[in-house]
Amino acid sequence: MASRIEDHALIGDCETAALVDRGGSINWLCFPRFDSAACFAALLGGPEHGRWLLAPSETIRATTRRYRDDTLVLETEHETDSGAVRVIDCMPVRTELPDVVRLVIGTRGRVQMRTEFVARFDYGAIVPWVRKEPGGLSITAGPEALHLRTVIPLRGEGLKTVGEFEVAAGQSVGFVLSWARSHEPVPSPVDPWWAVEATAEWWRHWAARCTYQGEWRDAVVRSLITLKAMTYAPTGGIVAAATTSLPEHIGGERNWDYRFCWLRDATFTLSALLLSGYYEEARHWREWLLRAVAGAGEQLQIMYGLAGERRLSEIVLDWLPGYEDSRPVRIGNAASKQFQLDVFGEVLDALHLARRIGLNHHAHEWRIERELLHYLEKVWQNPDEGIWEVRGPRRHFTHSKVMAWVAFDRAVKDVEKFGLEGPVERWRKHRDALHAEICTRGFDKQLNSFVQSYDGKDLDASLLMMAEVGFLPPSDPRIRGTVEAIEKHLTSGDFVARYAHAAGVDGLPPGEGAFLLCTFWLADNYALLGRQADARRVFEKLLSIRNDVGLLAEEYDPVVGRQLGNFPQAFSHVGLINTARNLAAGVKAAEVRHQE
Repeated sequence: MASRIEDHALIGDCETAALVDRGGSINWLCFPRFDSAACFAALLGGPEHGRWLLAPSETIRATTRRYRDDTLVLETEHETDSGAVRVIDCMPVRTELPDVVRLVIGTRGRVQMRTEFVARFDYGAIVPWVRKEPGGLSITAGPEALHLRTVIPLRGEGLKTVGEFEVAAGQSVGFVLSWARSHEPVPSPVDPWWAVEATAEWWRHWAARCTYQGEWRDAVVRSLITLKAMTYAPTGGIVAAATTSLPEHIGGERNWDYRFCWLRDATFTLSALLLSGYYEEARHWREWLLRAVAGAGEQLQIMYGLAGERRLSEIVLDWLPGYEDSRPVRIGNAASKQFQLDVFGEVLDALHLARRIGLNHHAHEWRIERELLHYLEKVWQNPDEGIWEVRGPRRHFTHSKVMAWVAFDRAVKDVEKFGLEGPVERWRKHRDALHAEICTRGFDKQLNSFVQSYDGKDLDASLLMMAEVGFLPPSDPRIRGTVEAIEKHLTSGDFVARYAHAAGVDGLPPGEGAFLLCTFWLADNYALLGRQADARRVFEKLLSIRNDVGLLAEEYDPVVGRQLGNFPQAFSHVGLINTARNLAAGVKAAEVRHQE
């Protein structure tokens, strides 16, 4: 039985990340970048596809774990009949090449330990050449090499490396795994004890910059640390998640690669970073955004690689059985070639927000925005694949049209408030035409609600964004009616589904969990409507489903009580940060995005 998704904790160095389960197994690790091929891929298969176990060989009576205060240093306590040990896992924030550091510290009695190291390059496909080198092992295949250093004697056993040792109270044993290119010199040794302390201090210093002092500070800081861990430091891009192909439905085919940067995340992420005091990270994210979208408006993509790469070709890894037999396992993402009208609004909204907050802007920024607006004027009347990236026919999605309205609205405000030049009267006409069309074709009087697509009857949780982006005031009866309709038809125990699933509705078989970001949006809307008790109830329920170290996946199954989808999910943690601020400050804060 595979570890549950939420049984994992994240460690990372702001360029890549690993997932460690409660039993002490690193089941996912990509070197040297988030989107590199995994050398430990047991998460999507079994131990034979790569993992690194470090745990007691005796029967474990109890396991507890936590992050060391406001850091990304993971501490796991195992208790056995003979004693207790603490395993510390971290990835030092990178200066040159990446490392994984693991320490075993005896805290009581004497405990028998075992390590089992199985490296498999290219997502579990390639068995490497393993040989001894001074201080440990060299593991090589093609262009890549791993170097495992420890004082513990290691031996080959089949196609894996194992070692047994004993740790008494007060004793400690260190392990360091380093990555390098196979044709380059062996990396210099790392002192694991020093590395742990230096890593903890780096994260403490970073977390101390958080300006949020509200009721849910611990949850907000943990989410900010998670967001920082999923930032690719060299460019400022933020990946949607650290994993690929964790299923939205166990045993199903809704399995996607999220190790890329979505433009859709831009506004939410900028807001979370700026309002939490992280101006440098927000600036880097904004600069990544500008580099990625620069060029002809018709070539705008919905997502890019960590450095702004555009070719994210999707392929299936047929040798991996998938998490709990959820196939196919995919790398790359074909949705990068979809036409999604809403991203124009997200980009213009993000840059408008940055301008309002006072981030220094580049001279070419407005030129890029005008190029995007020029293309949007030509295409806003066309159908698209929408926010949920449906793999079925294009439609006139209401949310997409609302975000096209946002693009023109923010452009008009940029001219009016910041003295920028542009065809503002033409943009006003497009904005007004969109507003009228959405209110006519996107609203169903019988349902008293906005609907998923023009002239339809289906609901969609993305409609919860309408008040948040300022399309209509929260007091408008059409907004209230939409919230009530979504409450009635798309919620289960306060958790919100994206839309009602039926065979073929989005080009895929039906079935998935509740979408956590949409549930945060519901809490935001309750706050906007003055329903503070409901907003707090939903938010605290979301907090309660975080795992034991405060992490959230993309979705949640309220029936069986399991997290689903890629993990941890940046969008879920961004939602947590923004909703905590909205609820702490009341409706006024929740309306800040569309004022001015």
